[in-house]
Amino acid sequence: MRVTTKGQVTIPKEIRDRMGIGPGSEVEFVPTEEGARLVAVNENLSEKEAARRFKDALDRMEGTLDLGGMTTDEYMEWSRGPREDLDLD
Repeated sequence: MRVTTKGQVTIPKEIRDRMGIGPGSEVEFVPTEEGARLVAVNENLSEKEAARRFKDALDRMEGTLDLGGMTTDEYMEWSRGPREDLDLD
């Protein structure tokens, strides 16, 4: 990606679509140790549009987590550790 003489870059369509960036959207470049991260600034979205974007994000994530055959309860215990507030004796 090349920076123009005006300091502009073109965000690839795939990334714009994935992040819900359209004409008039605001974005920020946030410095990281690796370089910079593109962040879409939260917009005042309608509840319907926010729900659609959330569903689209969930759809993109579907099937990306391999639990290695663990059940949901087993995974939750693995990720959080055993619950000490429950008396299971």
